[in-house]
Amino acid sequence: MRHTIAVLVENEFGVLSRVAGLFSGRGFNIDSLSVAPTNDEAMSRMTIVTRGDEQILEQITKHLNKLIDIIKVIDFTDETAIEREMALIKVTAEDAARAEVLRIVDIFRAKVIDTTPKSFTVEVTGAPSKIDAILDLLRPLGLKELVRTGPVAIGRGAKGWKG
Repeated sequence: MRHTIAVLVENEFGVLSRVAGLFSGRGFNIDSLSVAPTNDEAMSRMTIVTRGDEQILEQITKHLNKLIDIIKVIDFTDETAIEREMALIKVTAEDAARAEVLRIVDIFRAKVIDTTPKSFTVEVTGAPSKIDAILDLLRPLGLKELVRTGPVAIGRGAKGWKG
């Protein structure tokens, strides 16, 4: 099962390394990891996507809470959360395919952010399932390069750090 975990940490040197080391040292894989400062400069927020059953998630959460730099851990797996991801997609766009790429971009409310005679670079933001869907349509046209941020999540309404 896929789990999205938000971790509020002290914004200090080595915290990312310790968290990543916790995962690798116990044989847990990280599907994606996003880290950025919060509205409080003393804290950063990590969004970690991993896979495993409930027992593995419980182990991860307990080990994270033991680290001194961790302020709070929230598992958004069973919660109502808003997840968004961003992708930059470079797709072949020669002659006949150009119109098809532009139609797909329009349908997904994406943006063409760069164009050459042989390619388009597209920016798309949305739920991970939206990113997967546009990739499924663009792949047959000739995907040249792909960069994904991995999801970031925030609780809906009062859910979150103080909810």
